[in-house]
Amino acid sequence: MPSDEPAGSDDEIDDSVPVIEEGMDTIDLADTIEEEELDPLEQANLRAEKAEKEIAYKDAEIQNVRKRLMAEKAELIQYSGMGLARRMLTVLADVDRALDNLDENDTSAVAQGLRLLRNKMWHELSADGVVAIEAKGQDFDPAKMEAITTIPSSDAFPPGKVVDVLESGYMYKQRVLIASRVVVASDE
Repeated sequence: MPSDEPAGSDDEIDDSVPVIEEGMDTIDLADTIEEEELDPLEQANLRAEKAEKEIAYKDAEIQNVRKRLMAEKAELIQYSGMGLARRMLTVLADVDRALDNLDENDTSAVAQGLRLLRNKMWHELSADGVVAIEAKGQDFDPAKMEAITTIPSSDAFPPGKVVDVLESGYMYKQRVLIASRVVVASDE
């Protein structure tokens, strides 16, 4: 004969699942919670405010992207000649090496041509924003210089000072184009 009680002994009853028997009073939660219906006009105003905030946020984001792109474009334009200047400096270094092998008093056409070529190239490069890095006797600056070797410091050259320049370095406007290769005085 079927029983209304759950199967098993009293010890096995699952208390986590409520048992509703006939005749028990139940409470309808829907009756106890009063749902406040918003007026359609208020709902529309809330949606409009939310949309306005999103539009303002997106507009600010677009303006920031435009500013960043304009700054990047200006920087690209400003430093567009950097690659050509670097290549021309290697040619200028070759001309300087050729001039180093000539006598200072040489007035031949070749010597005069090399001097003229060197001066014209340097004039054009400096007009575009190329400047030589002054290193000898200055404090060592790792952002602009590359230490090739060190020598013991002395009274004439305290630690951290550039003793000699092995290869000249150049700046292109505010950027290092070619780092100076230098000898630095050190305590070690």
